[in-house]
Amino acid sequence: MDPVIKPDSRKKNNKLTFIDLFAGIGGLRLAFENAGCKCVFSSEWDKYAQKTYEANFGEIPAGDIRKIDAGELPDFDILVAGFPCQPFSIAGVSKYISLNIPHGFAHETKGTLFYEILRILKEKRPAAYFLENVRNLERHDKGKTFRIIRDSLLQEGYSFHYKVINANKLVPQNRERIIMIGFRDFGIRFDFPDIPDKKPVIADILERDVPEKYTLTDHLWQYLQDYADKHHRKGNGFGFGLVDLNSCSRTLSARYYKDGSEILIPQEGKNPRRLTPRECARLQGFPDSFIIPVSDTQAYKQFGNSVAVPLMEILAKQVVKSLKSSGVIIQGEETKEACPS
Repeated sequence: MDPVIKPDSRKKNNKLTFIDLFAGIGGLRLAFENAGCKCVFSSEWDKYAQKTYEANFGEIPAGDIRKIDAGELPDFDILVAGFPCQPFSIAGVSKYISLNIPHGFAHETKGTLFYEILRILKEKRPAAYFLENVRNLERHDKGKTFRIIRDSLLQEGYSFHYKVINANKLVPQNRERIIMIGFRDFGIRFDFPDIPDKKPVIADILERDVPEKYTLTDHLWQYLQDYADKHHRKGNGFGFGLVDLNSCSRTLSARYYKDGSEILIPQEGKNPRRLTPRECARLQGFPDSFIIPVSDTQAYKQFGNSVAVPLMEILAKQVVKSLKSSGVIIQGEETKEACPS
């Protein structure tokens, strides 16, 4: 088991505490800290993401969550996780009964990273959870994966609220994500808040005096045009995304480092260019104070895998509001006593 330092997570400042699982570079941590919460534990296995996380939060996240004993984790109020979506295997229950093999939700999720969330919820019994994933999770395997996740959380004794939300009212990209939120107390009311439309555009996030290395070479630019033309002739929609600077871009993905083709910035008199890492950070709503200590390649992967921070902050504040207005949380340090199973 990876060693876990167990700090005193119950501070007498009425701050809700949370743990940051599958933390990446800390986008969800930023959101919850901006909502007035305190992070008491983080976990992320990727060494490059750990480097960025440490540069910005002063701590190296624990490694593989599967090797961490949930009993050694500090107490906390909210489990926060942008967990990877792995396929869930659903086999016939009758088969497992005949073989005398456990066949409940624990079996169906075993071996997936979502199971680690269930494992920690079961052991620590926090007041709430906040999960984020790609929107396609709702439709994966004809909806079976999503149903297992929902039913597993309900069976574990937590309510379940979800919504697919596009962050494009707050950041200039179309970025739809599914958000799942639940509480130990089924009486806690939660309504997804209205998202204010700030009408962001790509021009808002662009840097001045961008180095020439971000401009596409003649060879790459020609390849992308030929590739798009070939697919257009076949009736397919594949191709590069040349951005209207007064509009939103496509979704920034972790593959952006390969050629930048999904979001290309037009330039007068020369080939288009890809976004800089700082522009990618801004596209996700990270502040300019956020440190980028890794190579461009790693930075593109990290921001492509991260979250739209302003959207997550609004949702985090709503979770905090629901918890505090319900009376479940009393002075922060009394969470567990005030939140019976």
